[in-house]
Amino acid sequence: QVVESGGGLVQPGGSLRLSCVASESIFYNNNMAWYRQAPGKQRVLVAIIGNTVISDGNTNYMDSVKGRFTITKDNAKNTVYLEMNNLKPEDTAVYYCNTNPWVEDYWGQGTQVTVSS
Repeated sequence: QVVESGGGLVQPGGSLRLSCVASESIFYNNNMAWYRQAPGKQRVLVAIIGNTVISDGNTNYMDSVKGRFTITKDNAKNTVYLEMNNLKPEDTAVYYCNTNPWVEDYWGQGTQVTVSS
């Protein structure tokens, strides 16, 4: 129901663009978000994009990625993107897409992002 892609190995300062294709039942009228889980740490919220009548297009980010990451969506494709620039080693994690608040059954496999020289 949710399929993430676009991860990979990148050097510090590099960029990646993640994609998340969700089923219509998940995408429709739900705020969407990217989360990440680093090794040995809990999963955390990275970025949110509003996807309801009231919140449509509104975005919010965790402090450590503000100014570097951008979340966008394509309603026609039920897809959410995460553009990541100036990547740092501490951004290394598995990145997941889900609604916000998240729903346990919606977790996908995630996509691995590794930032290393």
